[in-house]
Amino acid sequence: MAAMARPARWHRNISAKVAAIPMIATALCIFIGGTAWTVVYSFTNSKLLPKESFVGLRQYERLWGSSKWLTSIENLAIYGAFSLIFALVIGFLLAALLDQKIRFEDTFRTILLYPFALSFIVTGLAWQWILNPDFGVQAVVRGLGWESFTFDPLYNPDIVIYGVLIAGLWHETGLIMCLMLAGLRGIDEDIWKAARIDGIPTWKTYLFIVIPMMRGIFITAIVLIASGIIKVYDLVVAQTGGGPGIASEVPAKYVYDAMFLSQNLGQGFAASTMMLLTVVIIVVPWAYLEFGGKRK
Repeated sequence: MAAMARPARWHRNISAKVAAIPMIATALCIFIGGTAWTVVYSFTNSKLLPKESFVGLRQYERLWGSSKWLTSIENLAIYGAFSLIFALVIGFLLAALLDQKIRFEDTFRTILLYPFALSFIVTGLAWQWILNPDFGVQAVVRGLGWESFTFDPLYNPDIVIYGVLIAGLWHETGLIMCLMLAGLRGIDEDIWKAARIDGIPTWKTYLFIVIPMMRGIFITAIVLIASGIIKVYDLVVAQTGGGPGIASEVPAKYVYDAMFLSQNLGQGFAASTMMLLTVVIIVVPWAYLEFGGKRK
């Protein structure tokens, strides 16, 4: 009977499965094929155009010997760690405040979500102006009497990545807040009542009851934030152009510069492969722990 049931399950929704064939073929041919093509040609000496002149690991040796690449990796690690932590914390705190049924909630929610509607280019240019020491925050504060006040992160190579981080958080925190608010609104009111009856402090209710129940929301938020971290490019270009010097370089910009400015496709492919490898190292263990253990 079990052997007969299998064909029956396979033939269910056959029209939907046939309709999905073009999408599957596109994914296999374009995405997977393009990825494999990039990895293969990262071992070549391709310059302006791809060519099958294999040089082994030479492109990777040059890559990891480049101070620009090492700086970009360090910047991505700093930007990624702080962006992930602060976006989740600030987004959740804002959602918890809005969940108190405050007046003008719709207005505040719209204001906080509005930055996400802007492109990273617009966000970067806006914060380039705000952080400009001649007419931004520093100029305003000095105009109020604090002549010694200094706040010019975009012009200080030691802290420039934190200036980029400020703009990134302003852009993405509103979306995370909306996701968290939706999760909080899905918590049964009886849970809050039971916690109050048992005398559990509000912060413990959030930390030990509510947040574990919002696990799916947090996973979604982390995936969205992480995807933005890996591909951060236009925000840096709009704010700093990678400067001062190479102080705010990021891997995506390194790939673009190598492929289109330096006309060194092999080096760009090698950098792209390392970015892909980083994603795989992070995603595969997470996917196994998240979904693999459920198949028993």
